[in-house]
Amino acid sequence: MRFVDLWLENMADMDRGDAAQAVKGLTQAQQGFPERGPAPVHLWNPPFCGDIGLKIARDGAWFYQGSVISRPSLVKLFASILRKDADRYVLVTPVEMVSVEVEDAPFLAVEMRVEQGEAGPVLALRTNVDDEVRVGPDHQLRFEIGPSGGFKPYVLVRGGLWALVSRAVTLALVERGESRDGVFGIESGGAFFAMAAEDDL
Repeated sequence: MRFVDLWLENMADMDRGDAAQAVKGLTQAQQGFPERGPAPVHLWNPPFCGDIGLKIARDGAWFYQGSVISRPSLVKLFASILRKDADRYVLVTPVEMVSVEVEDAPFLAVEMRVEQGEAGPVLALRTNVDDEVRVGPDHQLRFEIGPSGGFKPYVLVRGGLWALVSRAVTLALVERGESRDGVFGIESGGAFFAMAAEDDL
């Protein structure tokens, strides 16, 4: 099923004029999509068309006007045209841009495997929309302290878009952690990412 058809199914309650404009924009956007991976949204600067009720929940689920978008193919396509601007998240096509509310991070890292690189171990993380990133200088890990006092890691996917690391993957990261000069952290891709001061553990 084509992207426009998926869009129409999920936007059935839109005003007829708004739906027609959305279809026009997304049809044109299809022509600019690469065969795989995200679209070149950094090259597009269309007019801002407002808020149409899109939201990404803390668990990575996408919603439109309160209803979950249940088709994985549509979620992946939306994820491929997501961009982080200075003051908001937006979905971008060559002809239009709409805002997206993000509760925490736009993606969720749900799986990890360990590869052996030239500079040592490399952590490869897969997101809920099947992006795969190899943790290192270009895809950094950052750690925050959650409400319960535990680690809350994030991995940079691309262009200011981060993935919250799932609980299962967080436990795997902690298991691989090590102490260096009083800091507990983890190595990947030749870089060391600090989780916390050893005295704070």
